[in-house]
Amino acid sequence: MITAEKLRVEELGKRTVRSPLRLSAELSGGYNRFTVDGARMPYQVIRRPGQDPMEDVLFEVAGPREWIYFEPSATRAAVVTCGGLCPGLNDVIRSIVMQLYHGYGVKDVIGIRYGYKGMDPRNGHEPMALAPAVVAEIHKQGGSILGSSRGPVAVGTQLDFLERHKVNVLFCIGGDGTQRGAHEIQEEAARRGYPLAVVGVPKTIDNDIHYVWRSFGYVTALEKSREVIDSAHNEARGAFNGVGVVKLMGREAGFIAAGATLASQDVNFTLIPEIPFELEGECGFLEALRQRLQARAHAVVVVAEGAGQHLMRTDKMELDASGNIKFQDVGTFLCDRIRGYFGKTGAPVNIKYFDPSYYIRSVPANCEDSLLCDQLARNAVHAAMAGKTDVLIGLWYNVMTHVPIGLAVAEKKRIQPENEIWRAVLQATGQPAYFGACPQGSMR
Repeated sequence: MITAEKLRVEELGKRTVRSPLRLSAELSGGYNRFTVDGARMPYQVIRRPGQDPMEDVLFEVAGPREWIYFEPSATRAAVVTCGGLCPGLNDVIRSIVMQLYHGYGVKDVIGIRYGYKGMDPRNGHEPMALAPAVVAEIHKQGGSILGSSRGPVAVGTQLDFLERHKVNVLFCIGGDGTQRGAHEIQEEAARRGYPLAVVGVPKTIDNDIHYVWRSFGYVTALEKSREVIDSAHNEARGAFNGVGVVKLMGREAGFIAAGATLASQDVNFTLIPEIPFELEGECGFLEALRQRLQARAHAVVVVAEGAGQHLMRTDKMELDASGNIKFQDVGTFLCDRIRGYFGKTGAPVNIKYFDPSYYIRSVPANCEDSLLCDQLARNAVHAAMAGKTDVLIGLWYNVMTHVPIGLAVAEKKRIQPENEIWRAVLQATGQPAYFGACPQGSMR
């Protein structure tokens, strides 16, 4: 359960350096203002009747501070991108460099190559110098100029690297695995007495980091997913009993599948990891699909990559470099089961399968995500220069906040059956709430 204590943000020490930013005090009015330390954002903005004001749990508001911890001319910053690619990575890198360079006068910025593996000298990935001329055009490209990787590196090795390169500030751009690594780096730095500000920028195309309203790349993913769904819909309508099956990202959270379904409004079935489903039986998915084809002669199915894994269990469990379970391919599995089912019934079926995952991950960010990337990056710089550490930059009701990394990675954000987004999916698709045992002997 979230508490006020869990929202407390760590700081390296007293701030004695006046910020070089040309802003006014918050109380003086105007828009170009410093953020006072006492500014807070409520976790719950809707008040229940009779709710005690003391029940408020408050996030620290992000933003530039009038007094900072690091002397800019003596500061060296480092940026690292980890995990899978995501639209907007280069936007974040660029805005971090620009804010450090032009806002604070920090001229010494390095980029760590290929994720955390770039901090292990045995891999031979030397860091690259980052400056405005280097990053000027990178936001127009997909991917990451620094490269990325999955998998951990011994935290002692990482601290040795940071100390050897005299890094004072580390920006970690990545998902929950990356942020767990950032938390460990901060803990090791504290144990050694090394003053290191570790600030995370949440990067998860699945939008599943807790206490972060929306992470960058998610809206771009929805936009591109909708384009693929439109194509699947056209293909399905172009053949008798045509079925367009689209597999989208979402290992353990179905936000992309659900969001793209709502953006499209042409999806008939949406399958996500949080809502288990069965294929067989009177109220199973395959029978519902048969009824749809009988009525309309075409259907579009969207399935998240982590959905239906219980249907494909094997005795051998494989892990990827990050320690995550390697999921079975639910898209091809679903296509095979649809073919088998309709083959038994003798009814023709024409399946068109789409798996656009790597295409979507590697495109440049759209306009909305680019704006979010810029906000997250600039607020990450403000936090780091103020000596905030072990903190993630969040977005909560359109306000930038500081979220302790330990709290953010304690659990993942999930779709619940009663969530508004899932209720909207059910209404948009017309599908049953569950595929499995029939409630009172009949479908919805």
